[in-house]
Amino acid sequence: MALASIALTSGEPAGIGPDLCLMLAEQDVDARIAVLGDLDMLAARAERLGIRVDLVRLGEIAEAPPHRRGALAVLHVPTAAPVIPGELDVANAGYVLDLLRRGCDACVAGSADALVTAPVQKSVITRSGVPFSGHTEFLAERTGAPLPVMLLASASLRVALVTTHLPLVDVPAAITAERIERTCEILHADLEARFRIPSPRILVLGLNPHAGEQGTLGSEEREVIEPAIARLVARGLDVTGPIAGDTAFTRDSLERCDAVLAMYHDQGLAPLKALAFGGVVNVTLGLPIVRTSVDHGTALALAGTGRARPDSLIAAVRLARELAGRVREAA
Repeated sequence: MALASIALTSGEPAGIGPDLCLMLAEQDVDARIAVLGDLDMLAARAERLGIRVDLVRLGEIAEAPPHRRGALAVLHVPTAAPVIPGELDVANAGYVLDLLRRGCDACVAGSADALVTAPVQKSVITRSGVPFSGHTEFLAERTGAPLPVMLLASASLRVALVTTHLPLVDVPAAITAERIERTCEILHADLEARFRIPSPRILVLGLNPHAGEQGTLGSEEREVIEPAIARLVARGLDVTGPIAGDTAFTRDSLERCDAVLAMYHDQGLAPLKALAFGGVVNVTLGLPIVRTSVDHGTALALAGTGRARPDSLIAAVRLARELAGRVREAA
């Protein structure tokens, strides 16, 4: 079978995204990888980090050769302003979005089999005048996906989210029975199709402490979450809950499920990252393309220092390759 083709966006140029992409040149990855970024910026960062790498300029993403140690194939996209590691510049917000558009569009067009994204700085993009809540929402709009589902996966645990990048005060109103049901259906379908898990078991968390404690600590469980779960079970899905968030991540609980569905961002991601930080991959489900990412931010203080760790990016690239292969097999 032909090697999977991966478009890798280098992310916020002042952050560790470029560092991680350059560190990928020191790894063996059985795929064709096209790094999207400013060639001169990457060369300067490599010199600063002391990484010896052959930067091969591409004309198109589809031209990326098989990845080899000591080299990176780069689709040159120029930054709008000079880059200083650790120092954000709103002038480069458009550049960051351009990387995402190019990578996403290549996957939609079939020029790449998967998209892997290095971290971006949401605040810089927002300050440029472009509303931006995250990769997940941006890629969903770009591909016309009605409901993207954010899944964080480690070797032993998968956590999906009903809501993603929302202020906590807005979360309860965003949790509807329809959204829970649709999110569960997408999670179930992609666990089967992309992760090859037959009859996946999904554990749904409550919103309130003690999952509402029979309505004494909140009504969302009784009025919204429980009816949604009942309808999912009636349709044949293996869904359990709502379970209290403070006990859902115990060993016994996790042994009885293939994925946890959390109601909001930190409810699911805090315990996951405590258990497996650095080995977690962000996967966007519900898209017509394969997309993975790292489980961390831009780490501006580490940019250009050599102290950034590429573990999560390496895991994201390897998982993207696997998922892309399964999608092609099923086509």
